[in-house]
Amino acid sequence: MLSWIDEPADEEMHLDSDYRIDVSEVIRNIDGAEVIALYFPLLRKTLLMDLRTNEIDGAMIRVVPMANTPEERFQSLVKMRPRFRKPDSIVIIPWPKYVASIADLGIWDHIVRRYAETGSPSTVRECERCLRELTKLERDEIHRAITGENYETMWGQRGVSEVEALVSDDDEDFDEDDEGEDALFEDDDA
Repeated sequence: MLSWIDEPADEEMHLDSDYRIDVSEVIRNIDGAEVIALYFPLLRKTLLMDLRTNEIDGAMIRVVPMANTPEERFQSLVKMRPRFRKPDSIVIIPWPKYVASIADLGIWDHIVRRYAETGSPSTVRECERCLRELTKLERDEIHRAITGENYETMWGQRGVSEVEALVSDDDEDFDEDDEGEDALFEDDDA
């Protein structure tokens, strides 16, 4: 089974850049699910959380490339965690907001608490490392957007060749019979 959180079921919503997130539903899923994929479309990254444990492997949290399909996510998880069976479900949560909003809305506290409950301080440290990584990825992406690196504008910008073409087009319209610029500056005293 694959769960998808998108449209809120009740009126308790927070707005940020016109994207509605039902925070209580996100928290409910984080508090109850074993495997969660919180993905960031702008970054093309996913915070993959697997809280299953056994006598050898503890809980896992990683920043991974965003999967193209749910089946691809299942397959990648099986490869990362070969001592675990394929999970019955993965809760997939799209996050179209800033990374910092996860903490601002109280969601990050629930994630860290779930990992703290596993009793592994190293996993809690890994949570914080993942948050720093996502924050850096977002900062780098915003920088690229501002500088135009790997981005294209929706509207063209006039380049030198276009301006030169406009100037040369104006010159072609000049007719020798026209008075031209000299007539504008003739001395009336002459």
